[in-house]
Parts: sequence; structure tokens; C-alpha cells
Amino acid sequence: MNCLVLGGGGFQGLHLCRRLLGEGAYVRVLDRQVTDHGALSTDRLDWQVGDFGDIRLLEKSVLDIDVIFHLISTTLPKASNENPLHDLESNVISTLRLLELARLKKVRKIIFFSSGGTVYGVPETLPISENHPTQPICAYGIHKLTIEKYLHLYHVLHGMDYAIMRIANPYGAYQPVDKGQGAVAVFLHKMRADEPVEIWGDGSIVRDYIHVEDVIEAAFRLIAYAGPYKTFNIGSGRGLSINEIVAVMADALRQRPVIRYRPGRAMDVPANVLDIRRAEREFGWRPKTSFEDGIRMLIASLVLPA
Repeated sequence: MNCLVLGGGGFQGLHLCRRLLGEGAYVRVLDRQVTDHGALSTDRLDWQVGDFGDIRLLEKSVLDIDVIFHLISTTLPKASNENPLHDLESNVISTLRLLELARLKKVRKIIFFSSGGTVYGVPETLPISENHPTQPICAYGIHKLTIEKYLHLYHVLHGMDYAIMRIANPYGAYQPVDKGQGAVAVFLHKMRADEPVEIWGDGSIVRDYIHVEDVIEAAFRLIAYAGPYKTFNIGSGRGLSINEIVAVMADALRQRPVIRYRPGRAMDVPANVLDIRRAEREFGWRPKTSFEDGIRMLIASLVLPA
């Protein structure tokens, strides 16, 4: 199997590449830079360095590919509202070019890493099922949802197979602490460095945290999935407040953190917990790692700089 991982140098992309290579796949990566954490050196890995918007590089990357994993996003939720036009141009238009190339080159399937944390907006019910209304309140969520719609369009018009993973809040080894995204990595880094932890609002905001290896297991299972559904929530199904995740980290580190509360942000919905029963029912997936175990694993891996 020949796989293209768009954004393979990122946090989730590295874990996905490792899994695919471990299963014997040929993996081509398209990313802005080469990233290596020691286990990606193989003759079955082809690393293309460049921009997602480079149509010639994209055409070269899609050649002879069976499955595309689309992980690239040029923006972050918190900053996407500052320039919605850039968010649209760099994500949606580039993805449309990708879909057209995939159609022409007869790619078998596209698996899209969407955002379960942003596409639904303020929840009407919890946990949130895939049938919940989608009313994102940040441009990031809108571009993710728009790409989902175009995937459906290409399926209807051209028979292109696809799967959408609406992922909760992933965390785990190699998550960067300097991107402004990923509370788990940022908070652990601050606590290990004896720096204050900054929390937007009063810490009561509830989120669904999923270990990255559980995410990758779901992605891998979707390669062969041929059932009736295209969209799947991928989360833990468990809600934890910001204050609660800090308490779990503090307990694992055996220290008392200094916390600074900042004014809340308009883009932060009060709660987001995903209903994951469809994935459980359709392809037998469910998360294996509890948040407490995941934090202990992350600390033991020593990948976060002190």
C-alpha cells in the first residue's frame, strides 16, 4: 500500500507515519520541513519538502498513491478569526486542488483529520453525536467543515471514497509546546519548568482529551472500512475541565503548580465531549488509554523539555 501523509512532520503525522511504516506500507510525506524523531529512516519513506499550495509539488506527491491522509492545516483555532481569508485560501482552495489531482490519479481513498472540537460550535446536547448541528464559531472550524462538504461532493460526483475523523483534543509524545495549541503539552512543559500555568477563563471549560496512539489506531482501521458512514467522532467520550487536567498533571508530577487565570475567550465553547459510539459499532474501535495513564506515559517518555 502506497500512502501519502500530508503534514507527516507534525505531531499526529509522525505517529501515523511510524504506524504505517511498521505495517509495511510505503509512505510519502509532504511537509514544510523534515522532522525526524529517530525511527523514520527507511527506504520505504519518501519525504517531500514544500508548501501545500505548490500545485506542481502536490501533483508529484499524489503520483502512484493509494490512500491519502490529510492532516495539514495552515492555521490554528485561536488565530484563524484574525484572517479568515487566509484561512480559506490556504486550506480550502489547496484541498480542492488536491481532490482534483486525487480524482485524476485515481487515488483509492482520502482520510481527513477534521476537528471534533470546533466544527460543532456550542453544543445543544452532550455528548455530541455526528448528527449534531454544525455551527462553528471560529474560521478554523469552518474550513474543516467546508473540506468535509467538498469530500462528500467528490464522492457524489466522482465516486471518490473518503472518511472523516472529527478528532477531539489529541495529546501525547512529540506534541510541540511552541505552537499555541495543545493544552496538555503546554501545561506540562510549564509545570516541569516551574513556570506559571495560564488558563483562559476560570478553568471550568470542559474538553475531550484523546491519546494520539488511539487516534492513529482509528485512522489505520478506516483504511479498510467500507461501511455506510463517512464521518466519525474520535475522542475519549469523557469530559474533563481545564482545572481537572491540571490536577491530574500535578498529581503525576507530585508538585503544586502556580496557576494564573486570564479573561475567557469568545472562541471557547463551554463544553465539548464527543459521542464515539458510531466508531465503536462500525469498526470496533474504542480508546485504550485513560487520561491519567496517558499523562503518566507522556511524562515517562521525557520528550517535553524541562
